[in-house]
Amino acid sequence: MKRFFDSFKKNSLYIFRVFLFIITIAVIAYFFPGKFRYEYEVGNPWSYKTLLAPFNFPIYKSTEQLDRERDSLLKFYKPYFEFDSNTVNIKSQEFLKHFKNKIDEYINLQNYSEKEIQAKKQLLENKTKGFEEFLTGIFQEVYAKGIIESSGILEDLDNNSRIIILEGNIAKELVFNELFTQKLAYEYVLDTVNGYITNLNQKNKYIPFYKSINPYEYIAPNIFYDANKSDYEKSELLTFSDSKGMVQSGEKIVSEGDIIDAEVYNVLESFRYESESKLTTFSNSRRLLLGQIIFISTCILVLFLFLLNFRKEILQNSIKTIFILLFVLIFVVVSSFIENSIYIVPFAIVPIVIRTFYDSRLALFIHVITVLLVGFFAPNGFEFVFLNFIAGIIAIFSLTNYYRRGGLFLSAIFVFITYSVVYFGLSITQDGTFKNIDLDNFKFFAFNSGLLLLSYPLIYIFEKTFGFLSDLSLMELSDTNQKLLRNLAEKAPGTFQHSMQVANLAEEAIYRIGGNPLLVRIGALYHDIGKMKNPFYFIENQRAGFNPHDMHEFDESANIIISHVKDGVELAKKNSLPEQLIEFIRTHHGTTKVQYFYRSYIKKFPDKDVDVNIFTYPGPKPYSKEMAVLMMADSVEAASRSYSEISEEKINNLVESIITDQMNEGQFDYVDINFKDITNIKAIFKEKLLNIYHARIKYPEKNKS
Repeated sequence: MKRFFDSFKKNSLYIFRVFLFIITIAVIAYFFPGKFRYEYEVGNPWSYKTLLAPFNFPIYKSTEQLDRERDSLLKFYKPYFEFDSNTVNIKSQEFLKHFKNKIDEYINLQNYSEKEIQAKKQLLENKTKGFEEFLTGIFQEVYAKGIIESSGILEDLDNNSRIIILEGNIAKELVFNELFTQKLAYEYVLDTVNGYITNLNQKNKYIPFYKSINPYEYIAPNIFYDANKSDYEKSELLTFSDSKGMVQSGEKIVSEGDIIDAEVYNVLESFRYESESKLTTFSNSRRLLLGQIIFISTCILVLFLFLLNFRKEILQNSIKTIFILLFVLIFVVVSSFIENSIYIVPFAIVPIVIRTFYDSRLALFIHVITVLLVGFFAPNGFEFVFLNFIAGIIAIFSLTNYYRRGGLFLSAIFVFITYSVVYFGLSITQDGTFKNIDLDNFKFFAFNSGLLLLSYPLIYIFEKTFGFLSDLSLMELSDTNQKLLRNLAEKAPGTFQHSMQVANLAEEAIYRIGGNPLLVRIGALYHDIGKMKNPFYFIENQRAGFNPHDMHEFDESANIIISHVKDGVELAKKNSLPEQLIEFIRTHHGTTKVQYFYRSYIKKFPDKDVDVNIFTYPGPKPYSKEMAVLMMADSVEAASRSYSEISEEKINNLVESIITDQMNEGQFDYVDINFKDITNIKAIFKEKLLNIYHARIKYPEKNKS
């Protein structure tokens, strides 16, 4: 037993990777749908042997036929509404109370004495009794006709629609336009009351009182939609058979070579539906699962053997193995959910992303495995596999420079053209006519190709998740023949040489303390590209005897120097540098000051208040080891150039003072770096700078005799 555990422990990594492949097979099998073995289309000949029904099954009506029957039956559908007889009594009582309140308000406004109020009130009640009875009659009329509530069902009714009104146990059928809506009832009462007042003698002193009455505020629905009763009646009405006959076991469905018309197609669809339904039974599902596992295992085994023979380093790295399997898994699982619109899935992303991190051969092989797995359940599997196989090859060949967005955009166009042309050719080959070409597929192809532009964010996600950023994304940018670096060398040769030296210093320091040497090197190469805008304002690019700062005040010069950070960020964005490199440009001076011009300004204007912000870089401060090391290397290397003579003592003092000042200013507050790291960085910088300038140790002079 001990030997077994020792062997298991020794080979645990290999066992884990085999386990990853087994898990992949299990997950794919879980999402794998059942597959009907025949493929057919209207207008095409039946390319299989004569098909006999292996069991009895109904012939289901087509969707179009079901829709026609449903629409025909719905013409007889009448929604149900319930009449509420209590509404009129409740609203009438509320109105009468409102009427009496208005009488009280009117009397109180007339400034009668206390003795007169009761008599005047009684007089007003007698004089307006007819108006009160008139309004009560309107209420009775409107509510007797019925006010239907506003609801979504009204949108489905027209003026001639017939509805059923339930009042207690009595149901009566009405035409919709025989009822009031709440709006119509409101307008009717308003118009009727206004007409009554208009017909009065204009000398009638009670007209203001009549106008103060608002009877239309007491209009409310008394007929309500009965959803339960209506839905039940609709379901009863629409209860009809969805089939139109039976096919008996052994009966011929279609003969070999017969052209599939609409009727035969409908029978085949019914047979497919029943066949797939039977696959879900327990005994059949076990056999189906066994077949699927064999098929999936074969594909995954072939992938394993390919990696074992040609890319063994992937199998030796668990992260890389997970990446490959996860990528295949994602596309198979996503495809299983959108089987009917399978061409919107951008399968060409597979070879694009894999080629970004590896090579074209591996990219194509994984692409083939992926489309084979999906092709098992995709409609018209051969057509699907063929289309995506060709599109994948074109994606690989057309993407000559997969780091540039323009290249990916062109690749997407080529993939769309490939899909369209190959599909068009296949359709003509199968049908011999143009009329059966499904134009919707071209929309899918266009959408599919557009989704290929997601490759860049996907690459970024996978880089961050699996650690693939370092070599592949940055190596191209390290080439000094890149446009930006060539321009820097031409316009600001001193800055270019400075950047190269800073890159060497920073790379060595990061290598020693731990970090990403390539990232900090590329950050150093690009950190000062903003100096190209005004190269001669920086000392490393100046010629002897001429300094353009002599023409400016100290604050103006400081602004020009500080602006190289902003100019660098803008130039980097214009040239689509990665955001990580742009952060090196932003942070390489942190929030330090332009000390020379700051001190010169104070010296020249000792009594003047100084705005420190004018002489301070905008930041932010570094927030990673790489950024902090770049700041140190940049400052130390630039300062070392100011010495006409170099000695070990000068280098030691220079490095110590600059980095200590940066620490005291809190420039590294957001960086995960300790004193031991900083001590090592100082030692490395001292050593490298002494090597660069070939400084010799100064020996004591001999005594002269």
